[in-house]
Parts: sequence; structure tokens; C-alpha cells
Amino acid sequence: MLIKCKECGLQVSDKAIMCPHCGFPLQPDAVSKGYVRKKNGRLKLPNGFGRITEIKNKNLRNRYRVMVTVGKDKNGKPIGKLLKPQAYFRTYNEAYEALVEYNKNPYDLDKKGITMQELYDKWSERYFKTLKSDSSKRAIRSAWGYCSILHKSKVIAVNTGILKECIDNAKRTDNDGNVFVASAGMKSRMKSVFNLMFDYALEHEIINRNPARAFEISKDVIKTIEEEKVDHITFTDDEMKTLWNHRYEGYVDMVLIQCYGGWRPQELGLIELKNVDLEKNIIIGGMKTDSGTDRIVPIHPKIKDLVVRRYTEAKELGSEYLLNTTDGAKKKDRLKLTYDKYKHRFEKIVKEYDMNPKHRAHDGRKQFITMCKKYNVDEYALKYIVGHKITDITERVYTDRDIEWLKEEISKVK
Repeated sequence: MLIKCKECGLQVSDKAIMCPHCGFPLQPDAVSKGYVRKKNGRLKLPNGFGRITEIKNKNLRNRYRVMVTVGKDKNGKPIGKLLKPQAYFRTYNEAYEALVEYNKNPYDLDKKGITMQELYDKWSERYFKTLKSDSSKRAIRSAWGYCSILHKSKVIAVNTGILKECIDNAKRTDNDGNVFVASAGMKSRMKSVFNLMFDYALEHEIINRNPARAFEISKDVIKTIEEEKVDHITFTDDEMKTLWNHRYEGYVDMVLIQCYGGWRPQELGLIELKNVDLEKNIIIGGMKTDSGTDRIVPIHPKIKDLVVRRYTEAKELGSEYLLNTTDGAKKKDRLKLTYDKYKHRFEKIVKEYDMNPKHRAHDGRKQFITMCKKYNVDEYALKYIVGHKITDITERVYTDRDIEWLKEEISKVK
């Protein structure tokens, strides 16, 4: 039978001579006679408290195994489970302390054994249902990709220091062996993901406190984020001439396809081959918003041969996407152009051809919009093509625009 210790309030056996938690004498007469410990000098364990077993005849560093009682079988015998996250200890006393700590606040052993990857899977499955855009999901998946050092770690073993170190030294390697160091913005996103993941863990009683909310990202990271928030810049005439002169080299053609189609970097890799109509000279694609998804983008005459070239290549590769990365990747599932892959190749092009180092992967979209305004492309045609929301109710609801009109407007760009 279990009773409460008058000193610490924890449960102990009514046959215990003294409380195994705090040492309070429960049977003073027995204590005075020296019956506090077993003959081997080890502290006794109350009934139903768990058990410690010494594993003999094996060359083990941690020989003492801890089993906790999680219930009883139909015959009334205790059902034991290995203590998590650690069940084996070097000494009896270490094992005893771990068992005492568990009994102070018993927890679900299965939950306590959960890894960070398992937590992410459970949390993201629920959280993604609240997100409307696929881009938000991709942003979270990208941030989690920089946390690979934590994927196999037990949730309860991850503390504030470990999270800070993960963020400070965040980097990842893609399937082609390219190493990417997390930007300040990515580090901020990682922190947000950690906040939400551990909120979920706290809600489900996997942990007792949220280690992610116990710190803020460093001032240096915040400063860098502010510095990174610069406007996108267009290409100079000389830079555009350089791109055209090298259009058949490497991935320069992808930059030109972006410059004459207004695509976001992420959208380039999502253009499906089935949505490229070379007869009608249109591409259907896009993402992020209702206005941007599945929009019709005319193929500008200047890049028609570049699109045909990539289309032919995709057919030969057996890829379902128009744009693919073949350098260092021969397997079909590694050909897909992702944002990081495009960004990496874009930065190499900027450096190789001595362009403005401030150029970023979104600048091709800015270039297209700027050229359209320079050549007086209709305002609504521009919004339809780049996927910007049209607030004018007459244009949005009551005006039908056909593909030929969009082609005529985009052809104004020289």
C-alpha cells in the first residue's frame, strides 16, 4: 500500500523505513535499530516504485538498468518499462536518483522518447492545415532543412543552448554536395519554427517548459536582417547585354526566362512541362496568391528558342518540369530546380560575369516589371502576367481579357 511522506508529500510504501525521496524517517524505531538500508548498503525501493537490475556477465560500462512501473497485469503483477530517455547507468546510486526523479513527476514514456524529427512531423501535420499558401509550407520545410543536426535528438534533451548553437551555425548540404549557410532571415525563421514546435510539445506535455522562448536571436542577426531588406535592383543595359551574349552558357538562359516572364524564383522550378504550350506560345504557372496561381504568361518572342531548348532537354531527361539542373545530378528525382538551387546558380552567374554583387534571385522579376513600364505595357496586362491582385472591380469582374491581348502587350517589351 502506498502512503504520502509527511515531509515531501511523495508516495512511498507503508512498509518503507524511511522516505527514499527526502530521507524522512517513517518508522523511527526501525531507523534507530539501523534498518535503513539493505545488507549491501543500497537504499530500498518502495513497492510499485520500479526496479533496478544489475546486468552481470557482460562487459558494460552502464550496468544498472532502470525499469519503472506503468501498471499491473491481470494477475496484479507490476508491468515494467525501460526508463526514457536513459535506462542504463554506471552506478546503482545514479540509477536510484533517476528513478526517484521520474517518480516525482511520472510522464508518458513514449512521449519522452520522441525525437525532434518526430515532433516536427506531428507538429507540421497539424500546423500546415492552418496555412493557406504552399509558399509558407515551403519556407518552413526549408528552415527545418537547416536543423539537421537536431533531427535525431530527443526532444527532452534539447535545451536553450543547443537551439542557439544550431541557429548560430546553421547550414545545410543539398543532394549535389553544395553547402548553403543560413541567411539572417533564415535564422529568424528557424527561431520561429522552434517557438511553435516547442509550444506544441508543451501543449502535449512532452516538456515542462519551452526552451526556444527563453532567448531571442542575437542583435547581429537582427541587424543583418535589416541590412538584407534592400530593394531589388534591375540589371543595367550592359548587364543585360552580357546575359544575352552568354545565353547558351550554364544557367544564364534561366535568368533571361525570368527577366522576360516575370517569374518568382520559386515559380521557375514549378513550371510543369504539360503547362508549356509551344504552339500557343504560353506557359501556365505561378504560386503564392490566388492571383498568382495558374496564371497565363505569354512566351516572349526573344526567349522562345530558350524555352524550346529547355523543353527539349526536359523531354530527353524524362522530367515533368521545364527547368532542370543537370550539373552533378543524373538521377531524375534530383533534377528539379528549387529556390536554393536557382539562388546558388544565380549568384555564380553574377560573380562570374562581374555584375553588381547586390543582385538577388528576385531581380529578374523586378527587371520584367520595369521593362513593361518602360515600354508602356497595359497596367492590367502587367498585373495579369506577374500575378498581382487587381482591385478594380470593373477590370477584375466585368472585363474579359484574351490570350492574344496579353501577347500583344508583352511583345511591346524589346
